[in-house]
Amino acid sequence: MTAVPRKQAWQDHYAEGKGFRQVGQVERALLAEYTPVPDGGGQALDVGCGTGELAVTLAEMGYTVDAVDYAEEALIRARSDDAEVSTVRWWCLDVERDPLPEASGDEERGYDLITLRLSIAFISSRTAVLRSLGAQLRPGGAIVIITPLAKSTPAERRNIALDEDELDLLAEGFGEVSRFDAEGLAVLVLRAPDGKVLVVERGRPAPQAVFGASAVVTDTEGRVLLGRSTRGMWELPAGGVEIGEPAQAAAVRELAEETGLTAKVADAHVVTVLHDDREDVRRIAAVVRITAWDGELALREADMFMRWEWFPLHTLSSLGKLFAPSALALNEVWPGVVPRAPEARSYPCAAPYGPVSGEPAEAVRLREQMTESVIRGGWAPSPRVQAALRAVPRHRFLPEAPLATAYDDEIAVATVREDSGAVVSSVSAPWLQADMAEQLSLEPGMQVLEVGSGGYNAELLANIVGDRGRVVSVDLDPFVVRRAKRLCAEAGSGRVTAVLGDGGLGAPGHVPPGGFDAMIITHTATDITPAWREQLAEGGRLVVPLDVGGYTRSITLVRRGDVLHGLHWTYCGFVRDRGGSARTVPTSALAGGEVTVRWELGTACNTSGLEESLRGERYELSTGLVVPGKFNFETLQVLAATTLPGYCRLTVPSGSELVAQEDAAAIVADGSLAYLTHVQISDGPEPADRRSEFRIHAYGPAGPELASRFAACVRTWDREIRESGYPSLSVHPAGTPADRLPPGDLVDTPACRMVFGWPGRVPAPRPEGETGTVTVAGV
Repeated sequence: MTAVPRKQAWQDHYAEGKGFRQVGQVERALLAEYTPVPDGGGQALDVGCGTGELAVTLAEMGYTVDAVDYAEEALIRARSDDAEVSTVRWWCLDVERDPLPEASGDEERGYDLITLRLSIAFISSRTAVLRSLGAQLRPGGAIVIITPLAKSTPAERRNIALDEDELDLLAEGFGEVSRFDAEGLAVLVLRAPDGKVLVVERGRPAPQAVFGASAVVTDTEGRVLLGRSTRGMWELPAGGVEIGEPAQAAAVRELAEETGLTAKVADAHVVTVLHDDREDVRRIAAVVRITAWDGELALREADMFMRWEWFPLHTLSSLGKLFAPSALALNEVWPGVVPRAPEARSYPCAAPYGPVSGEPAEAVRLREQMTESVIRGGWAPSPRVQAALRAVPRHRFLPEAPLATAYDDEIAVATVREDSGAVVSSVSAPWLQADMAEQLSLEPGMQVLEVGSGGYNAELLANIVGDRGRVVSVDLDPFVVRRAKRLCAEAGSGRVTAVLGDGGLGAPGHVPPGGFDAMIITHTATDITPAWREQLAEGGRLVVPLDVGGYTRSITLVRRGDVLHGLHWTYCGFVRDRGGSARTVPTSALAGGEVTVRWELGTACNTSGLEESLRGERYELSTGLVVPGKFNFETLQVLAATTLPGYCRLTVPSGSELVAQEDAAAIVADGSLAYLTHVQISDGPEPADRRSEFRIHAYGPAGPELASRFAACVRTWDREIRESGYPSLSVHPAGTPADRLPPGDLVDTPACRMVFGWPGRVPAPRPEGETGTVTVAGV
C-alpha cells in the first residue's frame, strides 16, 4: 500500500471488476461475539476497505464506519453499490502516509473498532501503522486483523499472506491478544496497546563485533529504517568494522548487505562514537548518519532479519523491543526520541553535515494550516515572520510528537522533563513564538541572542534574519544544548550556534561588536539581569517573559542608554528559570496545610495571628464591579501585584470552605488577610450572557480595612485602567537613586528597579531612604 506502481496495480485490479474473498459467516460471527457495538453506538474504522463489504457488515452491526482505501476505483464501486448505507463514510487515503478522517460534529475522537481484512500483508510499515492505529482506540476498543496464512497459501501468492512469526510480531505491543480461525483465515483481536518501548540487549558481543558501526537512514518522508531481527527485536542496519575499514565505509557496506540500499561513503557522516560495556566486553560503536541513498528495500539476510520497515520518529517510543545500541544511536541523532534508553559515553564528531531532506506531504499541509491560523489570530502581521512559519519544519524539532501535535497552533509541547515530571524545556505555542518574533522587529543580517534552547525557535529567527544573520542560543542544560545542535544539524540553516551556559550571563565570547541587535528569553524570568542590558545594542529589543507577582507576561523592552523601556505586553506562560538568577518562592502553610500562602515577590511577610483569624468569621465586601462571563482582567492581576503592600497569592484545594478561589490574589497585614474572588450572580445560555461580581473576602481584625484597600484597587482598575491596557514600564539598574527614577510604582529586584506607570493612578510617595513600594528578594 505504499509504492506508486503498487497503487496503480490496485487501481487496475478494481477497474477490471475484481474484488476479494467475500466476508464469511464465521468472520461475521466472530466480530459479533468479540467486538459487539458499545451501548449507545460505536465508531469503527475499516482500513483497506476495498469495495466495502466489511464496512457495510460493520454498519449492519450498528457501527458508524469510516471506510478507507487508497484505490479510488474501489471506492467508486463501494459508493455506487452501497449508496443507501448512510452510516458509512468513504475516504480515499493511504493509511501509511495520510491523516485519518476527522471526527464529525460533536463526535468524540477515536474508534471502538479498527479492522484490517486481507490488507495487512500489503502494508510495508505495518508495525508503525499498528502503533499509530492503537493510539486511536478508545478504552476497551479492539483492532481486528484478518489475513491468510502462508502455510495454506500457494507459493505464487505468498505476498498476500503472513507466516506465524509475522503474526506474532503484529501482536507485540498489545496487552490482550486473541486468535481465531475463520475458514482458513487467521483472525487476531488486539486490545490494550501498551504504547511502550523496551530497550533490550542480546548476549555477549563476539570479539570481531566489539567495534561496530550503526547506519541511521531516513526516507523521503523522514522515517527511519529499522529491521526486525530473528532475535526478536528491532535494530538499525549495523555490523562490525573490518580491519583497516573506516566506520563510514562499514556503515555503507552493512546497509547494502542487509537491506539492498546503496550509498556513497561521501554521504555517510560519523555523528559520534559511543562507548559502553556489555558484560566483560568494552563496546565501541560509531553512529553514522547516511544522508542519501539509492535502491529498493530488500531482505538480503533472511537468517538475521524478518523484515525491514520505515518508522515515523514519534512511533519509536511505542516500538516494543529495541536493541540497546540502536536505541543509543537513535538518541544521538534525535536526542530523547527513545525514552528510557541506557546511558553511554559519547564522543561527538565536529564534522558538520545537513540539513537532511525528507518530510511527509501531510507536514507541509499542516504547516500551512498552522501558519494561516496564526495569521488570522493577528500574531504574525509581517511577511518575514509569515514566511518563516511556512518554511521552518516545526515537526523536525519535535521528533517525539505526532504531526498533528507538532503543528497545533495553540499548544506548547514539552520536550524535556525532570524525574519529578516537571517540564524544564518545551517548544512554545506557534502563536506565541510568532508574536515574540514580531516584537523583536528583526531585519536581514541581524545578530540575535536566544536564552533557552530548543532548536525550532532559533531556526525561526534564523530564517527571518537570513543568510547574513546569526542566532546564538544559550542553555544551561547539556542535554538541551546537545538536542538543539543535533536537531539543527538535521533540519536547520547552519546559522544557529548552540552554547552551553547560564543564559542569565548572556553569551560571553559570542557578543558581536556593539552588542546583539535583539534578545529573546524563552523561560520565565523574575529579574532583568545586567548581562542582558549590557550585551544588547543601543536601540535593540529584548523580549522577555517576566514574572510579575506570579503572573507571567511577555514584555518587549528597548534599550536607551542604561534604561530599558517597555513597548508591548502579551499574556503567556513559560517554563521556570533554572539559572543563577532564579528565585525561590517562599511559602507559608496555614490551617493544617489547607491554605498555602505564596510570596511571589520573594519576601515573606509576618503571618502571626493568621491561623487564629482563619478560624474566625469571614468578612465580605462587594466591589460593585459586575462583568460578563467572558472577560479579560489580566491587567488587574499585575496592578494588584505591583501596587498593594503585603501582596501574595493563596492556593487551596478544590472545594475549600476557607478560601473560595483555588488560586487567589491576596494581601496580608496585622494577622489578617483579604483576597479577591468573583461570584456568578446570573446565568445564561452562552458564557457571554452570564454575569459575575468581583468581591473581597477577608479574615482577621484588620480584615475590613484590607478588604477596603483591595476593593479600592479593583475600582481604580475599573475606572482608570480596564480599557487602557498595561502600564508604561522602565527598567533601571539596581542602585539607581530614587531622584533619577520617573514617577510610578516601584518594584525592586536584586538586579534592577522597575517603575510601573499605571494610567490614572497616583503612586504612593517614596520617603527618603526607602527603596520602593515593593521589594523582591534574591535567590
